[in-house]
Amino acid sequence: METSKNSTYSSLFQWLGLIEDYDQPSDSTLPRVITLLASVLGKMIQKNEKPFHTRHSKEGEITMFHGSRAPSMTIHRYTERVYRYAHCSPACFVAAFAYILRYLEIPSMSRRLTSLNVHRLLITSLLVAAKFLERKCHNNAYYAKIGGVSTEEMNRLERTFLFDLDFRVNITTEVFEKHCLMLQGETVPCHSRKLRTVVGEKQINGKETNKKWI
Repeated sequence: METSKNSTYSSLFQWLGLIEDYDQPSDSTLPRVITLLASVLGKMIQKNEKPFHTRHSKEGEITMFHGSRAPSMTIHRYTERVYRYAHCSPACFVAAFAYILRYLEIPSMSRRLTSLNVHRLLITSLLVAAKFLERKCHNNAYYAKIGGVSTEEMNRLERTFLFDLDFRVNITTEVFEKHCLMLQGETVPCHSRKLRTVVGEKQINGKETNKKWI
C-alpha cells in the first residue's frame, strides 16, 4: 500500500514538473506547476473581484502587500518571470502556494487575494520558500529586482510575512503532497474556510530594468 502511494505521488510530482526530466531540456518549457499556480491564483482573484462578491462581502483588510492600483503585468506573466529569474526549484512554488493560503487563513483576519496584493504576496512567499528549501538562494536585493520593488520594501515584506505566519514555515511531506493535489485539480476555493472540506474530498483524488510593477 505504501509503495503504491509513493508511486502515485512520484507520478504526480513528475507530472507537475517537480522531478527533472533529463530527456527534455530544462529551459524548453515551463514546469506545469508554474502555469497551474498562476491559473489558481488568477481564479481566486477573479472570484474575489466579481462585482456581486464585492458588494455583498466585507472588504478585505488592507495590508502592506496592497498596492494603490493593480500592476500592468498579469499574475500569469509575473509568475513565469519570477520562475525564469529566481533560479529556484519548482518545489518552491508549491511551498509558496502553501504559505499564501496560510496567510489568508490567519484567524481574526479578513484577508482576500486580489490583483492589488497577489504580486507582492507571491514574490515574498517565494523568497521565504527558497530560503527554507534551497541550499543556496539569491539574497533579498536580487528578489527585489525580480519583483519590481526596492530592497528596503522587500525586507519589510519578508519580515511582515514571517511575523503574520508566526514563523510557521515548516512544510511537511503531507502538506506538500496536499498542495500538489490542490494544484493538480485546481480545487482552491475563494474562501479559505472551505479549504479543509475541499482538501478532504480531494485527498486521493537578456536583463530587464528594475521597473516598479508591484
